[in-house]
Amino acid sequence: MLSEALRDRLARENISLEEFQELLIRLMNYGVLSRQESQTEQQLYDRYLRSTEWVDEYLSLLGIRVHHDRRFEYIRLYPPSSRIPGMDEAGDNAFSGSLRARLTQNEVALILVLRSQYDKALREGKVDEHGYVAESMESISIALKNLLGRTLPDKIMERRRLFQRLRQLRLVQYNQDEALESGEGWLRIHPMIVSFVDDEALLALEQGGVAINEESNEVGEDVS
Repeated sequence: MLSEALRDRLARENISLEEFQELLIRLMNYGVLSRQESQTEQQLYDRYLRSTEWVDEYLSLLGIRVHHDRRFEYIRLYPPSSRIPGMDEAGDNAFSGSLRARLTQNEVALILVLRSQYDKALREGKVDEHGYVAESMESISIALKNLLGRTLPDKIMERRRLFQRLRQLRLVQYNQDEALESGEGWLRIHPMIVSFVDDEALLALEQGGVAINEESNEVGEDVS
């Protein structure tokens, strides 16, 4: 009965039950959906716009909240009991089929620095019409060293895995892995980075009050 009722409601928007299920599975598996990422995500995002009420209703039954940024056209899911926005839930956020997949120390550090670089570009008016910021690998490496005293992985495969993870989270875009191998490469920072690191964490970072906890892989204030 439920499926038939849902089929009827979806049919009014020319969406099949199978297409609705595909959208839900994609959201649950990835936790994020960005219209600018690919043609596939563009189609799924547009489908979400036509079925927002039913998608949100279904996910709310599971305690999952949906953040929909209409300006920059992306969707992000938040697992039960997470705060919106903030760095703590980013460490528990989605990918690899789980809304509770944790981030590594290197991933947390890089996300913090990318947020700082995004904020700097925002103040300087260097944001494109879709909210993206273009940043060189050289400037990211320098900022990582200056803000957290860390460096990008020296091994190419480790560096690729690091940035591939952030690309999977839809936080960055780049065309070729080769762009990551030298300071001459460039990438684009997605506006979704703002929902991963709030202004309080950003301020603490820029004032030197953030440390990466080597044991718990979380971000915390350095009170030493």
